[in-house]
Amino acid sequence: MLAEFFLRWPGVDGIIRSVIQGIPVGAVYALIALGFVLTYKTAGVFNLAFGAQAFVAAAVHWELHVWFGWNIVFSAAIAVLVVSPAVGLLLDLTLFRHLRSAPSAARMVTTIGLLVAIPNITKLVMRFERHLKTGGTGGADGLFSDRAVYYPFGDSYPMTRDELVQIAVGLAAVLGLGALFRYSGLGLRMRAVVESTRLAELSGVNSLAVGSFAWALSSAFAGMAGILIAPRFQNVEAQNFFELVIAGVAAAALGGLVSLPKAFAGAIGLGIASTLLPNILQTNSVLARGLNPSLPFVVLFAWVVLAPSLRGRRDVVDPLSGVAPPPPAPASDERSVTLTLMTRIFWAGVGLLLAWSVFAGIDSFWRARVQEMIAMAIIFLSITVMTGMAGQISLCQATFAAIGAFTATQLADQQGVSILAGMLIGALVAAAVGAVLSLPLIRLGGIWLSLATLGFALFFHAVIADLSWVGGGITKPATPRPLIGSIDFAADRAFIVLELAIFAVAATVVVLVRGGTTGRFLAALRGSEIAAASIGISQVRARVTAFALSAGIAGLGGALLASAQGNVNYPRNFGPFVGLFLVVIVVTLGSRTIEGAIQAAFGFVMFQPLILERAAPWLINHVQPFLHVERIPAVFREILFGLGALTYAKHPEGILEFQKRKSLNSIQRRLDRRAARTAPPESPPDASETVTVGGVS
Repeated sequence: MLAEFFLRWPGVDGIIRSVIQGIPVGAVYALIALGFVLTYKTAGVFNLAFGAQAFVAAAVHWELHVWFGWNIVFSAAIAVLVVSPAVGLLLDLTLFRHLRSAPSAARMVTTIGLLVAIPNITKLVMRFERHLKTGGTGGADGLFSDRAVYYPFGDSYPMTRDELVQIAVGLAAVLGLGALFRYSGLGLRMRAVVESTRLAELSGVNSLAVGSFAWALSSAFAGMAGILIAPRFQNVEAQNFFELVIAGVAAAALGGLVSLPKAFAGAIGLGIASTLLPNILQTNSVLARGLNPSLPFVVLFAWVVLAPSLRGRRDVVDPLSGVAPPPPAPASDERSVTLTLMTRIFWAGVGLLLAWSVFAGIDSFWRARVQEMIAMAIIFLSITVMTGMAGQISLCQATFAAIGAFTATQLADQQGVSILAGMLIGALVAAAVGAVLSLPLIRLGGIWLSLATLGFALFFHAVIADLSWVGGGITKPATPRPLIGSIDFAADRAFIVLELAIFAVAATVVVLVRGGTTGRFLAALRGSEIAAASIGISQVRARVTAFALSAGIAGLGGALLASAQGNVNYPRNFGPFVGLFLVVIVVTLGSRTIEGAIQAAFGFVMFQPLILERAAPWLINHVQPFLHVERIPAVFREILFGLGALTYAKHPEGILEFQKRKSLNSIQRRLDRRAARTAPPESPPDASETVTVGGVS
């Protein structure tokens, strides 16, 4: 059995060589991990946007050196010492200093929005599309052109100058940051700020200045990591730096996000393991193909789930921050009877108009968009359950959708099962996976649950999706349309009717669960887990139900989307980065209502640049010449909703839900004024009537 996995024992020389080759990689991981620890210790923010900040530095360095011909050391210095701290200061001044007392979910969503928006803004500003047209950006060069420097013990252990620099920078960073926290007055003030911002301010500490310094320094760490690791990539792409950050996250998690030495040791260990495993595992074994690329994801998930120190642990909170008011109730719960009737009549008219357009007035191109929109609305309902009802930020909803799509496709292609039955089985399989996944995650809260679900999504992407019995291997199987008796849903209009029926069932289930016992239990747990437990509410039952329900709905929507498009199309539809964007768009527009899921699906489909240009040709004639671009930027949608997620802290109910409440309140005030004007005046009391009080008339 072991022979299948192990090719040969590499021997002492092989182990030493792997250790030497892994230390520089671990040193780069350490820079990211130290940056995470720094922002978490000083601002209570788990900054998933570190990958975006590392990408910005690498992109600026590449642009200055390759495109403009600047000296490589000078361009790197500008990127790390000027651009990166400026980005950190900008984020602190505009966002994070205003989120110190915000819930952890709001801070997490904000960093995810930045992770989506910042790389795309960088591409737009630097016009990376012009580089792609000329054959790609290419990888960045190392800081030293002469790399022939050998390890002192002999020529068998070579190490380049760039690798020596990586080790030196990593050691200097951990020693310098440790000395800063332990021996300097600034470090003491930073520790005081993270314990309680208000108490530190009462002692005369300028918490805003301390926070700004911490953000600038951590951003410089991210920039340096981006510069040092960029030569290992074929192209300067944001996705590469996102995966780099996961390794840093895993290392930071090993230190509980607070221990610098443990984070550094974890990063070095990950770097060594990433080079040692290929020399031990058999090259073509399943374990080698799966574990080598996914090692940081496996370590992240395993440590977050299994570490005893993280169970039941909650995020950093200021003890004087007070209790934040709960999000307002849905606007539909506060409408008067008259306004509710008017709203239903209005939407009924809109529905009839849309139905006429779909079945009589639009061509096949737009019918395909409608099919995609309905399927995405079902997937977004799963986020409504997890985030809107359970109050948890799950980052693997797209993975559940992929599980449903892969299951339905494989059953139809390999077993000859009806695709409609395959969709139902796919939903059940996704629900089962969600339930099993939820069991070790129940005691996790806040960012730890989000990290575990992100680790699961990345592991599925790196390992599971490539298996032939899951993704189909090189030849991707087609996903057929349903056929029920003599009713063939291959026609677009018939398939849309089927989708609408399935969406209606899924939405009804969500509404019933939200208004039932499970929904009330989840609302109680969202408010206070201790108080909920004191009255006998089972956290395990409620959250397993929420996970299973959301995963099943996502799996059903994923299978429908694959059937609508004819194939699963992974990872374009269901990759981990797409999963992040799905969460961003739902929480931006509204995660607590069925309408929010529908609006998110509309925005996801209709705000694609090519569709916008086709839907509104005037954009080409007016907006584009003004911006001096040939067409709407390809990253327009990601930038729009990525920045939109920054409003979540102020409006956790969603932008559109907030605007709907304002509109309904305005209309209700007008109705009240009109009713007051048209109401008959009250008649004065009759003087002839005698009123008896206490026997006296």
